[in-house]
Amino acid sequence: MTVTTSHEITTPLINKNRTSKYNSADNDDNEKENSPIEQVALTVSTADDQTLPTVTFRTWTLGTLACIVLSFLNQFFWYRREPLTITSISAQIVVVPLGHLMASIITDKVFFKGTRWEFSLNRGPFNVKEHVLITIFANSGAGSVYAVHIISAVKIFYKKELSFLMAFFIVITTQVLGFGWAGVFRRYLVEPAAMWWPQNLVQVSLFRALHEKEERPKGGLTRNQFFIIALICSFAYYVFPGYLLPKLSSLSWICWIFPTSILAHQLGSGLHGLGIGSIGFDWASISSYLGSPMATPWFATANVACGFALIMYVITPISYWHNFYKAKTFPIFSDGLFTSNGQKYNISAIIDPKFHIDIDAYEREGPLYLSTNFAMIYGLNFATLAAVIVHVFLFHGRSLWHLSKSAFQEKKMDVHTRLMRKYKQVPEWWFLCILLFNIAATIFICEYYNDQLQLPWWGVLLACGLAFFFTLPIGIITATTNQTPGLNVITEYIIGYLYPGFPVANMCFKVYGYISMKQGITFLQDFKLGHYMKIPPRAMFMAQVVGTIIAAIVHLLTAWWLMETVPNICDRAVLPSGSPWTCPGDHVFYDASVIWGLIGPRRIFGGLGHYSAINWFFLAGAIAPILVWLAHKAFPNQHWIKLISMPVLLGGTLQMPPATAVNYVTWILIGFCSGFIAYRYYNNWWRRHNYVFSAGLDAGLAFMAVFLYLCLGMQQVTLDWWGNDSDGCPLASCPTAPGVVVKGCPVF
Repeated sequence: MTVTTSHEITTPLINKNRTSKYNSADNDDNEKENSPIEQVALTVSTADDQTLPTVTFRTWTLGTLACIVLSFLNQFFWYRREPLTITSISAQIVVVPLGHLMASIITDKVFFKGTRWEFSLNRGPFNVKEHVLITIFANSGAGSVYAVHIISAVKIFYKKELSFLMAFFIVITTQVLGFGWAGVFRRYLVEPAAMWWPQNLVQVSLFRALHEKEERPKGGLTRNQFFIIALICSFAYYVFPGYLLPKLSSLSWICWIFPTSILAHQLGSGLHGLGIGSIGFDWASISSYLGSPMATPWFATANVACGFALIMYVITPISYWHNFYKAKTFPIFSDGLFTSNGQKYNISAIIDPKFHIDIDAYEREGPLYLSTNFAMIYGLNFATLAAVIVHVFLFHGRSLWHLSKSAFQEKKMDVHTRLMRKYKQVPEWWFLCILLFNIAATIFICEYYNDQLQLPWWGVLLACGLAFFFTLPIGIITATTNQTPGLNVITEYIIGYLYPGFPVANMCFKVYGYISMKQGITFLQDFKLGHYMKIPPRAMFMAQVVGTIIAAIVHLLTAWWLMETVPNICDRAVLPSGSPWTCPGDHVFYDASVIWGLIGPRRIFGGLGHYSAINWFFLAGAIAPILVWLAHKAFPNQHWIKLISMPVLLGGTLQMPPATAVNYVTWILIGFCSGFIAYRYYNNWWRRHNYVFSAGLDAGLAFMAVFLYLCLGMQQVTLDWWGNDSDGCPLASCPTAPGVVVKGCPVF
């Protein structure tokens, strides 16, 4: 079918090489009806060909291969100074020629013809539904396996022994637990049209560009042509920030003008300061923490921008220059742990042989201090969790109540949900069996390995309860804004109070409580992708389960191999200058285990600690959505008020650290250009090319990153010159309190 310029987004997806079996009456209805969400209506087809084969030999082969490769690459690059996330978009592109190649060379002979075991290795042309299912496999390997942080912290930072078998059990159980929450909340977070999951539209747009035929508009490009050009340009450009000129990741012109001023460096540094005037020209650093800014709706980007300005340009400067919590004794922006005189805290000195806190040693070393910015980020974590609950109750409570009442009744469905009802659904009990078995296995593992994992059985149940409680409200925020508030801090806080002095128990509780919820949301996002692309639900379920297990195993094997083979990995004090193996994410995870697990929140944020006032952020977070709701009720015609999402505004900066100011500044600028300028003033270009452009940038970056490693990284070919330096603000991390002595810094 030829796709016209004016209807290229909403034209049904039809393969000319096949006999279409669309129901004509359904097609007429679908043409008249579309999603109430404009971005979805412009991007997602309202037609379905149920005759297309989905689970094929090609699906299994290419899906498994994509999952393995992406799992290895993402875990490998996670330990590096600028973590690089290879998204499933890369696999989405690579498998297209491979799929067509397999369709052309593999025999189409039918084996066991006429029997119940009849099958063929080649069931016709490579089609879009196979492609989607292969990408679902790849999605399993595209994210990080958070439980690997536990293994890294124990083996590298705490320098304790950990068996591979126990590590395997931790990784598998934490990754699979989320299936239970996904199954329970499907009817709330997948079927309603309002839950539109913006990130999925990037992949949907790319699927259509790769499989639909369209005429080249006069004076323009087809989406496929535009994607290829974007990919080539991204591939060619990344050689500069990725190898020749890493300085492009953060440019801070204020530091260049005032090279000897600590104040200027604190204000201008994009890596260790407030990032005023800093900018980055590296797509890897822009998209590595918050995802693609081109996939986030503008109202969500604006909320993140306001939250960033609040913490970096209001709270941090006021706290620092008023010397709250001895702020000037420490760097203005740091994830480090310090003594009262600004020196690095000696964690190993306060751990006893049984791997929990030695109180006498802690009294000798003195209390632990944080940079004021780091402490305030923890406060925003508190505020965000309170805001999520109140916001969802006020703004979504009525719709959730109606959904609950109509769960077992006939109700009006949008076009995509109606089309998906033609397929055999996944029974609820499949998810519940996985959930209950996994909880039982987790309790058994924690009890059997209690000397090493430290987490009691009741801790497992409490973690699961928290995950269950927060999956729905956080899922709603993610499905509508593309931003996901985390449970990492609140889980640490709770178990830190209930079970202080046990760092591994704290880490395990956080992973089981936080990651099972996050995995559940990831599975729901994939379900929505299958929903948009009309993939049979049982095929989706199979791909997710198998892909998750494969990804968990490959991530663990890769991490274990790196920890055994890379000398001094993650040890910044010993690693040579310029070494990429600095592990920023693992450092933050380790620091958190010390704060919340080893020392405990009571000694830092409770009555025994000097950061107790931070707890008021819980109240502030609960009040903030109420103020927005009251303003919306008072001024119902001011529609912009309802777009203020306090969970996103307050939680926008929770990726800091390890994310830095330059990551946010550049992300916000690109989000403004895409979500506001292009969407409002160049809408025809936006709907044709925005998501495809994002996919091209991701893919080109990923291919060049792998190419550079294979050609130069493995041979240890490096450059040592000015372009390798950071943002040129070496004084940004210096304290400014009188008499504090830190190596490389002036003494006031």
